[in-house]
Amino acid sequence: MIDPRDDERFMGAAIRIARQHLGQTSTNPSVGCVIVRDGLIVGAAVTARGGRPHAETQALAKAGEAARGATAYVTLEPCAHYGRTPPCANALVAAGVARVVIAVVDPDPRVSGGGIGILRDAGIVVEIGVLQKQAMRDLRPYLIRHVEKRAHVTLKLAISADGMIGRQGEGQVAITGPIARTQVQLLRAETDAILVGIGTAKADNPELTVRLTGMDHLSPFRIVLDRRCELPVPSKLADTTLAPTICACCGDEVFRCDEASQSRSHALQAVGVEVWQVESLAALLNRLAEHGLSSLMVEGGAAVAKAFLDQDLVDRIHLYQGAGLVGPEGLASPLTKDNIPSAFTLFRRAVFGADLLLEYERDF
Repeated sequence: MIDPRDDERFMGAAIRIARQHLGQTSTNPSVGCVIVRDGLIVGAAVTARGGRPHAETQALAKAGEAARGATAYVTLEPCAHYGRTPPCANALVAAGVARVVIAVVDPDPRVSGGGIGILRDAGIVVEIGVLQKQAMRDLRPYLIRHVEKRAHVTLKLAISADGMIGRQGEGQVAITGPIARTQVQLLRAETDAILVGIGTAKADNPELTVRLTGMDHLSPFRIVLDRRCELPVPSKLADTTLAPTICACCGDEVFRCDEASQSRSHALQAVGVEVWQVESLAALLNRLAEHGLSSLMVEGGAAVAKAFLDQDLVDRIHLYQGAGLVGPEGLASPLTKDNIPSAFTLFRRAVFGADLLLEYERDF
């Protein structure tokens, strides 16, 4: 008889493995697969960087003949369609696995239920929903892109002990320490795109890349909300050799740009910056999804953060609480731990040196 605790243990291993390539698998999700026979893991893999090969085929290759009669634990339903490679569901059948345990059913219409059908038609026992909630947390950007046709939004804010995110007229102010800042760099590496407003772009001239040794290739798309195309040329964000940049002209008035705005738009495009005209923030998220970008981190400034909150477009909140004070000249944060919207639940609390991270998530 199968012990449900074993299923949870091995699915937990698959979920941990899947986290290794978050944000690195292009339009595909980062999936974990573990092959188990007689209580031992005989093969394990994560979707390769770039999205191919898939986790299942890699894990099966590692398991070899030991896969016959084994159980496969997969964080997302095995694919059922022919793309650049044959379906993973067929590969599991050909390998002779006896049982497949799946955490989450794939919402992609090319797959949804199809992979499960292939497995069951071949006489393989299929279990669905083991550690579903835990797996969905990491797969959430991919799921939202397919279900809601938009990018998943994480709002990141660093606030001082007196609730400020900066100081008037001083541009970027260090709120948190080096350990917390490193955590933000890791979050960038797991995210498809990062967004700031034109005020932050002009005041701070940020690079918005992943500044960790050996990880600069994981830098996300940079997006500037800039309805009049005021992003300076030159600037770090206009330097598309660092990472791709999108200037998002958001709002009805952008369709009546004056001659100066048009000139600035041409100048940005001449250095490789993409200029998108979109009607709203929601439309921007839709277009990102169409572009194959599943996740967006909103990083600055206060007005931009408030706009995403007011329009109910935030899915996850990373609130870093620094230990220092900014004082009366500070710029107040639109959000603190005392006014988190009721739709969000605290699911992680972590301490990085003197700083506190509170991570909230909307019900899904």
